[in-house]
Amino acid sequence: MKIAIFGNPSADKTCGCEQQLFSLLRSFGDEISVENRYIRFLTDEMGWDIPCDNIISSDDFQADAVISVGGDGTFLRTASRVGNKGIPMVGINTGRLGFLADITTDRITDAVTRIHNGDFTLEERNLLQINMDGLPDGHTPYALNDIAILKHDISSMIQVETSVGGTHMITYQADGLVVATPTGSTAYSLSVGGPIIAPGTNVICLTPVAPHSLTMRPLVLPADETIRLYVSSRSHSFLVSIDGNSFSCPEHTAIEISRAPFRISVIKPAKGDFFATLREKMLWGTDSRK
Repeated sequence: MKIAIFGNPSADKTCGCEQQLFSLLRSFGDEISVENRYIRFLTDEMGWDIPCDNIISSDDFQADAVISVGGDGTFLRTASRVGNKGIPMVGINTGRLGFLADITTDRITDAVTRIHNGDFTLEERNLLQINMDGLPDGHTPYALNDIAILKHDISSMIQVETSVGGTHMITYQADGLVVATPTGSTAYSLSVGGPIIAPGTNVICLTPVAPHSLTMRPLVLPADETIRLYVSSRSHSFLVSIDGNSFSCPEHTAIEISRAPFRISVIKPAKGDFFATLREKMLWGTDSRK
């Protein structure tokens, strides 16, 4: 197999399992390609002898599978590199939560072996696409988790005129608005009061951030709807965050958000149980009195 590996080049995100992973892949006879920053970190800074056949220096790469080594942030950055290539992804968690990168380090051997044996399932995840003028260079227009429209830190709340399917819906007066996929429903959207949405559900969720009115509740829409936003701000600017990568925009910038024309395939080496993951990672439904 051809395996592409992306990782977090940070010493506090390594645990020694990386050497185990590379040795295991080599034992299967895989062709290993590694992101340039990550391979330099592992060899130059960590001083490890890492087998590597190719170095990935751009988004022009091909593989049978992509492995992300790190936390959920690393998984999101890797997904942006994979883009519309259709290459299935799996995440090995060396971070904290590990909701997307859900292969724990003690399961690496089992997970990689299952992948090579074809003993896995694929989960297709929707992405969002943003269309706007002035998208900065280096920022992808696609989001696996969410696209958020936010005020600047020291600014007062913003007004977000929101239309759905060409019809005016509401003007949010809030600190921001999070537009999330089901995958992103357990991320930023959840932290500001959005609903938990099971993966594979074909919807988009709009969750206001600190809304001025309590009647402005989260809203779940069909995934094929197109959302148009028009933002006003006393500071005459606002932030756009695409999977956590933010940049400033002048007010009145027209923004259109819709479902991306492709999906990301996530490898699940073992039968996944979304609700078990909620209970384990987020202590969902746990009674603190016990």
